[in-house]
Amino acid sequence: MGNIVAPTIFRTIQLVLSPVALVGYVDFAVRSILVSRRSGVSETALASLYTRWMQHQLGTRLDAPCERLMMLLPNVPSLGLRLTTGPTLLAHRLTGYVPKIYRYPYEHEGDPPFAHEPVARTTFLDAALERHIADVDQLVVLGAGNDTRSYRLPVGTRVRCFEVDTPRTQTLKREMLGTAGVDTSRVTFVAADLMRKDWFEKLVKAGFEPDRPSFFLWEGVTMYLNREAVESTLRTIAGTAAGSVVAFDYLTTDTVESRSLYMRFARAALKATGEPWTFGIESTPPAREQVSAFLESCGLSMSEQRNVGQEGDGKHAAGGLALATVSPDRARALASSTETTPPPG
Repeated sequence: MGNIVAPTIFRTIQLVLSPVALVGYVDFAVRSILVSRRSGVSETALASLYTRWMQHQLGTRLDAPCERLMMLLPNVPSLGLRLTTGPTLLAHRLTGYVPKIYRYPYEHEGDPPFAHEPVARTTFLDAALERHIADVDQLVVLGAGNDTRSYRLPVGTRVRCFEVDTPRTQTLKREMLGTAGVDTSRVTFVAADLMRKDWFEKLVKAGFEPDRPSFFLWEGVTMYLNREAVESTLRTIAGTAAGSVVAFDYLTTDTVESRSLYMRFARAALKATGEPWTFGIESTPPAREQVSAFLESCGLSMSEQRNVGQEGDGKHAAGGLALATVSPDRARALASSTETTPPPG
């Protein structure tokens, strides 16, 4: 269909069926929060899973393990999911149109709005991993939640995979992956909490080798930690092998502290799940310089950064996407410091 006809029909179908989607959304939100609170598993881990599932349905990012996992998790109400997504998926099948929120990066350059952040971060981190996978020996997914990237790597990929997450969320995921028939043999699961400094010790005990170049993937997590935990995690990564990479997304302080009605509602909804936003990076424009300085203070060199939300004309970016590396000079300095500093006691 034409550039105007397809999206017009698509939006019309969505509008007509919006009451169905609203009922489904309420059912999905209430039921998933109740189940998550009772079981102690992360509710916010569903955010990335939902958008990846939608991308799979729309054909913009195929992820069979994600599709299988989504249909089995007990905190995903099947009726609510069908009603919420039904109008969009029906409109897509009838017109072939894919809404912009699922098409990042856009045909024309531009920063994604805050509402597009879940899809934008997944796409950004996918691309970063694809560029670096051949140069690293280990993949570490921090706060893995329902991430399925380790199960999508090409057959024969030599990279060893680790997933770090809290025990309850990780246990449920492993059970559901087993039920779904997803092969997890290439993944080493590490039950640990990033709010506790012993997560890295547990990772090493599980077989991680700090002296080998690694890719640390950290999606949809930093905003739920406190500043000490975020900085400690980045400094720990900075102490690993030269050439190691960390890719992550973040919110800015402007978003975490915003008094706008939309942000206040978002924070209230997250507080109801027991997982409120608690960390943001300084947002005074230009945000790129703030993020670079923050990473430098943690011993890392920023190699790429993208804003989420518009910046300029008095506006602060809502968040962003970043890629940082452990430079050879930094690694040598840390090694030298370790060698010359006498052990305590």
